[in-house]
Amino acid sequence: MDARRAIRGAAETAIRLARDRVQDAKVALGERGEPWWDEPSEAGRRARMAAAMRALLQHRDPEKTICPSDAARVVGGSGWRSAMDAARSVAAELAEAGVIEVRQGGVRVDIATVRGPIRLGRGSAWPGG
Repeated sequence: MDARRAIRGAAETAIRLARDRVQDAKVALGERGEPWWDEPSEAGRRARMAAAMRALLQHRDPEKTICPSDAARVVGGSGWRSAMDAARSVAAELAEAGVIEVRQGGVRVDIATVRGPIRLGRGSAWPGG
Protein backbone atom coordinates (compact mmCIF):
# COMPACT_ATOMS: atom_id res chain seq x y z
CA MET A 1 0.00 0.00 0.00
CA ASP A 2 2.90 2.38 0.66
CA ALA A 3 3.88 2.09 -3.00
CA ARG A 4 0.36 2.89 -4.16
CA ARG A 5 0.20 5.95 -1.91
CA ALA A 6 3.52 7.15 -3.33
CA ILE A 7 1.94 7.44 -6.78
CA ARG A 8 -0.47 10.19 -5.78
CA GLY A 9 1.06 13.57 -6.62
CA ALA A 10 4.50 12.11 -7.40
CA ALA A 11 6.90 12.76 -10.24
CA GLU A 12 7.13 10.26 -13.11
CA THR A 13 10.31 8.68 -11.70
CA ALA A 14 8.67 8.13 -8.33
CA ILE A 15 5.63 6.63 -10.05
CA ARG A 16 7.83 4.18 -11.97
CA LEU A 17 9.68 3.17 -8.80
CA ALA A 18 6.40 2.66 -6.93
CA ARG A 19 5.01 0.51 -9.74
CA ASP A 20 8.21 -1.55 -9.79
CA ARG A 21 7.84 -2.12 -6.02
CA VAL A 22 4.26 -3.31 -6.48
CA GLN A 23 5.30 -5.59 -9.35
CA ASP A 24 8.12 -7.16 -7.29
CA ALA A 25 5.79 -7.79 -4.36
CA LYS A 26 3.13 -9.39 -6.55
CA VAL A 27 5.63 -11.58 -8.41
CA ALA A 28 7.28 -12.63 -5.13
CA LEU A 29 3.90 -13.59 -3.69
CA GLY A 30 2.94 -15.48 -6.83
CA GLU A 31 0.11 -13.15 -7.84
CA ARG A 32 1.83 -12.32 -11.13
CA GLY A 33 4.20 -14.27 -13.32
CA GLU A 34 4.07 -18.01 -13.78
CA PRO A 35 1.56 -19.86 -11.58
CA TRP A 36 3.43 -21.18 -8.54
CA TRP A 37 0.95 -24.00 -7.93
CA ASP A 38 1.88 -25.65 -11.25
CA GLU A 39 5.43 -26.78 -11.87
CA PRO A 40 6.98 -23.43 -12.83
CA SER A 41 9.86 -23.22 -15.26
CA GLU A 42 13.36 -22.54 -14.00
CA ALA A 43 13.14 -19.02 -15.47
CA GLY A 44 9.84 -18.44 -13.63
CA ARG A 45 11.31 -19.61 -10.30
CA ARG A 46 14.38 -17.41 -10.79
CA ALA A 47 12.25 -14.37 -11.64
CA ARG A 48 10.19 -14.95 -8.51
CA MET A 49 13.37 -15.39 -6.42
CA ALA A 50 14.82 -12.09 -7.72
CA ALA A 51 11.53 -10.30 -7.07
CA ALA A 52 11.43 -11.74 -3.54
CA MET A 53 14.96 -10.50 -2.83
CA ARG A 54 14.16 -7.00 -4.07
CA ALA A 55 10.83 -6.88 -2.20
CA LEU A 56 12.37 -8.09 1.07
CA LEU A 57 15.18 -5.55 0.84
CA GLN A 58 12.72 -2.79 -0.02
CA HIS A 59 10.97 -3.33 3.32
CA ARG A 60 14.13 -2.96 5.36
CA ASP A 61 16.15 0.11 6.16
CA PRO A 62 18.62 0.86 3.34
CA GLU A 63 21.64 -0.33 5.34
CA LYS A 64 19.98 -3.58 6.52
CA THR A 65 20.45 -6.99 4.89
CA ILE A 66 18.58 -10.22 4.27
CA CYS A 67 19.70 -13.82 4.17
CA PRO A 68 19.32 -15.66 0.85
CA SER A 69 17.25 -18.20 2.77
CA ASP A 70 14.59 -15.52 3.31
CA ALA A 71 13.94 -15.42 -0.45
CA ALA A 72 14.24 -19.23 -0.69
CA ARG A 73 11.50 -19.53 1.94
CA VAL A 74 9.22 -17.23 -0.08
CA VAL A 75 9.72 -19.24 -3.27
CA GLY A 76 10.27 -22.74 -1.91
CA GLY A 77 7.79 -22.85 0.97
CA SER A 78 8.37 -25.86 3.19
CA GLY A 79 10.92 -27.19 0.69
CA TRP A 80 12.97 -23.99 0.87
CA ARG A 81 16.27 -25.78 1.43
CA SER A 82 16.14 -27.19 -2.09
CA ALA A 83 15.84 -23.59 -3.39
CA MET A 84 19.07 -22.40 -1.71
CA ASP A 85 21.33 -23.09 -4.71
CA ALA A 86 18.97 -21.06 -6.90
CA ALA A 87 18.89 -18.29 -4.28
CA ARG A 88 22.68 -17.97 -4.29
CA SER A 89 22.74 -18.10 -8.09
CA VAL A 90 20.11 -15.38 -8.43
CA ALA A 91 21.95 -13.32 -5.81
CA ALA A 92 25.10 -13.62 -7.92
CA GLU A 93 23.23 -12.31 -10.98
CA LEU A 94 21.77 -9.38 -9.06
CA ALA A 95 25.18 -8.62 -7.52
CA GLU A 96 26.78 -8.65 -10.98
CA ALA A 97 24.20 -6.07 -12.09
CA GLY A 98 24.90 -3.99 -8.97
CA VAL A 99 21.32 -4.23 -7.71
CA ILE A 100 22.43 -5.99 -4.54
CA GLU A 101 25.73 -6.56 -2.84
CA VAL A 102 26.87 -9.70 -1.09
CA ARG A 103 28.33 -9.32 2.40
CA GLN A 104 29.96 -11.56 4.93
CA GLY A 105 30.70 -10.21 8.37
CA GLY A 106 29.53 -6.78 7.18
CA VAL A 107 32.17 -6.68 4.43
CA ARG A 108 31.40 -6.78 0.71
CA VAL A 109 32.57 -10.09 -0.82
CA ASP A 110 32.54 -11.89 -4.16
CA ILE A 111 29.82 -14.53 -4.07
CA ALA A 112 31.78 -16.70 -6.52
CA THR A 113 34.64 -17.19 -4.07
CA VAL A 114 33.12 -16.74 -0.62
CA ARG A 115 32.32 -19.76 1.51
CA GLY A 116 29.89 -19.90 4.38
CA PRO A 117 26.92 -17.75 5.33
CA ILE A 118 26.31 -14.52 3.44
CA ARG A 119 23.93 -11.58 3.66
CA LEU A 120 22.42 -9.52 0.84
CA GLY A 121 22.12 -5.74 0.92
CA ARG A 122 21.19 -3.00 -1.50
CA GLY A 123 23.81 -2.38 -4.17
CA SER A 124 25.03 0.71 -5.98
CA ALA A 125 22.47 0.21 -8.79
CA TRP A 126 19.52 -0.23 -6.39
CA PRO A 127 16.39 1.28 -8.00
CA GLY A 128 15.86 4.78 -6.69
CA GLY A 129 19.39 5.17 -5.41
